[in-house]
Amino acid sequence: MQHLEIRNISASYGRHEVLRDVSLSADRGEVLSLIGPSGSGKSTLLRVLIGLTPPTGGEVRIGGERVDYSHRKSLKVLRGHMAIVFQQYNLFQNMNVLRNVTIAPIKIKKQVRSEAEEHARELLRKVGMQDKADAYPDELSGGQQQRVAIARALATNPEILLLDEVTSALDPERVKEVLDTIRALTHEGITLIIVSHEMAFVREVSTRVAMMDEGRIVEVGAPQQVFGSPREERTRSFVDKILSH
Repeated sequence: MQHLEIRNISASYGRHEVLRDVSLSADRGEVLSLIGPSGSGKSTLLRVLIGLTPPTGGEVRIGGERVDYSHRKSLKVLRGHMAIVFQQYNLFQNMNVLRNVTIAPIKIKKQVRSEAEEHARELLRKVGMQDKADAYPDELSGGQQQRVAIARALATNPEILLLDEVTSALDPERVKEVLDTIRALTHEGITLIIVSHEMAFVREVSTRVAMMDEGRIVEVGAPQQVFGSPREERTRSFVDKILSH
């Protein structure tokens, strides 16, 4: 049984259909990356998976269990299994780093504060931010804030982590520190779904790559196949254009 199954998912913004019968799957611990031009539906797919954009058709299953996106209880269960990190860090500006990381485990998971803080400090060590536990977001660089955002997402122990263009808002010199953090996560056994334009990184860390265009899946394969010998002309055109820059 596959860890995550996406079956014929469609979604619309008003009359504009942004996802059209998207089907994908991921095994437990797999790193699945979504590539494709802007507006192809990659970020929308992540928003559907986490329950922020309602699907208009299809279904999602985690561990064989169907997610009911119209039911609040089902969404709560879903978010116990899955977390997302966006390109904008969205940290609480009035809380220090430690509080940002512990608020969800304490408020939602009802963890004892001392246990939540111990786990948070462990996560901050993991993302290289252990010395910034008492700092506030406006005292941190963009790369540091994004690493805190990753620690915050990990604080609820998700089985599946969605990463939506997490380096696109960063200065170039800050990109590496965030990519190094994600690179380390690929060895943690978490199922990762990554949307990124960092093609060299995608090629390095992914177990499979899915090419999207106009709300559809064009091609899925191992990174060496998708980047080295794509089967579809649309994939070939996109890859050639991206890799030539």
